[in-house]
Amino acid sequence: MPAVSKGDGMRGLAVFISDIRNCKSKEAEIKRINKELANIRSKFKGDKALDGYSKKKYVCKLLFIFLLGHDIDFGHMEAVNLLSSNRYTEKQIGYLFISVLVNSNSELIRLINNAIKNDLASRNPTFMGLALHCIANVGSREMAEAFAGEIPKILVAGDTMDSVKQSAALCLLRLYRTSPDLVPMGDWTSRVVHLLNDQHLGVVTAATSLITTLAQKNPEEFKTSVSLAVSRLSRIVTSASTDLQDYTYYFVPAPWLSVKLLRLLQCYPPPEDPAVRGRLTECLETILNKAQEPPKSKKVQHSNAKNAVLFEAISLIIHHDSEPNLLVRACNQLGQFLQHRETNLRYLALESMCTLASSEFSHEAVKTHIETVINALKTERDVSVRQRAVDLLYAMCDRSNAQQIVAEMLNYLETADYSIREEIVLKVAILAEKYAVDYTWYVDTILNLIRIAGDYVSEEVWYRVIQIVINRDDVQGYAAKTVFEALQAPACHENLVKVGGYILGEFGNLIAGDPRSSPLIQFNLLHSKFHLCSVPTRALLLSTYIKFVNLFPEIKTTIQDVLRSDSQLKNADVELQQRAVEYLRLSTIASTDILATVLEEMPPFPERESSILAKLKKKKGPGTVTDLEEIKKERSSDMNGSAEPASVNASAVSTPSPSADLLGLGAAPVTNSAPPPSSSGSLLVDVFSDSASAVAPLAPGSDDNFARFVCKNNGVLFENQLLQIGLKSEFRQNLDDLKLDREMEYMYAKMMTKPVDPTVDGGAQVQQVVNIECVSDFMEAPILNIQFSPKQEVQNIFKAKHPMDAEITKAKIIGFGSALLEEVDPNPANFVGAGIIHTKTTQIGCLLRLEPNLQAQISVKAKNYLSNSNSQQGFEE
Repeated sequence: MPAVSKGDGMRGLAVFISDIRNCKSKEAEIKRINKELANIRSKFKGDKALDGYSKKKYVCKLLFIFLLGHDIDFGHMEAVNLLSSNRYTEKQIGYLFISVLVNSNSELIRLINNAIKNDLASRNPTFMGLALHCIANVGSREMAEAFAGEIPKILVAGDTMDSVKQSAALCLLRLYRTSPDLVPMGDWTSRVVHLLNDQHLGVVTAATSLITTLAQKNPEEFKTSVSLAVSRLSRIVTSASTDLQDYTYYFVPAPWLSVKLLRLLQCYPPPEDPAVRGRLTECLETILNKAQEPPKSKKVQHSNAKNAVLFEAISLIIHHDSEPNLLVRACNQLGQFLQHRETNLRYLALESMCTLASSEFSHEAVKTHIETVINALKTERDVSVRQRAVDLLYAMCDRSNAQQIVAEMLNYLETADYSIREEIVLKVAILAEKYAVDYTWYVDTILNLIRIAGDYVSEEVWYRVIQIVINRDDVQGYAAKTVFEALQAPACHENLVKVGGYILGEFGNLIAGDPRSSPLIQFNLLHSKFHLCSVPTRALLLSTYIKFVNLFPEIKTTIQDVLRSDSQLKNADVELQQRAVEYLRLSTIASTDILATVLEEMPPFPERESSILAKLKKKKGPGTVTDLEEIKKERSSDMNGSAEPASVNASAVSTPSPSADLLGLGAAPVTNSAPPPSSSGSLLVDVFSDSASAVAPLAPGSDDNFARFVCKNNGVLFENQLLQIGLKSEFRQNLDDLKLDREMEYMYAKMMTKPVDPTVDGGAQVQQVVNIECVSDFMEAPILNIQFSPKQEVQNIFKAKHPMDAEITKAKIIGFGSALLEEVDPNPANFVGAGIIHTKTTQIGCLLRLEPNLQAQISVKAKNYLSNSNSQQGFEE
């Protein structure tokens, strides 16, 4: 760098800075700055031309004023003029001013680019360095367009000085990060890789940073860098601290370059060449061996540099996951750091061991440190370290230690920081489900979880425990008993009331034989919590009460009194009022058979990915939930004992909303008890059937309509005289939200993917949302198979052959096998009946209405309904 002459001291600038520092108040400072700005403005606009020194001095003053927080709206042109000076100090101040004050939208950017081009073409290393620094500091898209093709040439030119190569590499890295589309890949990419063999370690360091970033987007272009990086790394780790004196930092040779080379190698799988692979293994073993050596200095800088290289080496070992010996050694080395007095080392050790725990080679080695991790969870003062300890316990958990780890997590949960409680709750729920051998333990764990941290137990957690209890007959009685006992506590969390209400409503009869849990006691226990709960929980409890009417007829009168009370029938909340009115009416007019059909026990839920896992993955980000595929496989075989969920044709996976699992009585879970219905007269709608053989032939004209959706996302997919299917798609990367609008004259439908309103009136619409995730490429489009029966209502008008006597007519309707329903039709002269047609595979509800017209004719309407254990039967015109 050129020497600074005596005249470059800029005494006027020093005096101005001194005046600003001596100001006693903000007002005095502003007054002095305004005075100086006026003086500078007059100098720039004066008739006398300023020399380079004066321009430099005034531009420096403007820069200092700007750094104090004041706006500068002039002087930019003078700074640009400094760029054409041949004096280093003047050019330096010009570039400094432009880097700080000129934005990418400035009108002067073209003049600045021309000055930079002149300096780059000058081959003066000092001027080239200033120009490259300015490009990197501004980093605008305009500069990338102007210089992205020129800088690589400077970087790989044989006559470019080392200092300029460093600046060019870092400048190109800056432009690639801001505008990657403007940096062309070409012949220079193969030449820049060979900079890893450069004699100047500064050039190697800068080139490694550039190659690492480029290799992440274009790995094939730079795969030859692996062998060169291993060779350079080997020379560094085997050298003595005296061999690289200029790049040795507290007895650690070139630590920054070593870290960058190790990060570059993490962009690629293990080398295929045995020689290169063996040399890399030797390097990693050497780094692990040096970690065991006594420190050569007691200063913290030495340990920091040494540990930085060590942790990056361990990251590479974990990334390759192919050398069992290295993985176990890395685990043992990290285990020593778990009790280190330095907090940062303990944190990094826990974080790295979380990743090691997922490897089959080092999982057992990680488990040997379980007591140390549990102790850190109890005694660590730093909350971030405690959170990493929780993550490590979650990662190292398996069937052999699940109960111990879950117990420790529950104990810690009582005193855990509020910021991590929800995450701990999710992890406890996942581990308890995944490794539950005895499902009574699982039920106890979840109820204990709700007791300890009920406010942090999300809906997904208590949804899941109910799904599992319903799907496993062997735990239903125990769950009902345990929940009943838990509800007897004076203060129960609302989530516990939800779980208790749902389970007792389904399985309360299993414990009703015990006098201590008789039906009336169960009802009184739940109702004692009613006034303390929110509206959604009260609505669930009302559903439990109507279930009790079916399970325990002996307390029907008591429940009807509650439903009939003004606090229910005149409730300010519409949902509660509607439920109370409908449930009261249902319990009053429905026969025992109808009540048993409408309120029968919930069928098993379809097996799907746990919504708890999805929530944890969303909270922690992709790649942080350990062994996700293993969790799903084990849960599929261990939890519910049901068949694997049907795979979607063309590799599309349906992911219904987790709230559709339990809430809403209209949700009809898929059951495997009945075979798929035939296409003729079927009432089921099968969306994206998993079997091509089960799909009916394509409807006429559907091919033509389908072709339209190649270039658009919405429109009519199918239409005939009875049915119109509209489709609207919304895409987010590999996710597709498919909205199907079905409009028809009359149809009764039961959706197998996500519950919708099963009845569609003439001319009305119903929308079905299907969430689809594309998990792999496919050649054939999925087939939408919709089967429906339009003949759900039959009306017949005929003349009566005999006088319309009310009692005789009632007797004939009852003789048909239907129950006569009184006071249902607003016209008292009409007769309404209801019955159930039992078949081998299903139950079909049938409604009948006789409308006598004494002057002219009689009209009879009949409807049949596919039975739905969760649906409320309705009587419609």
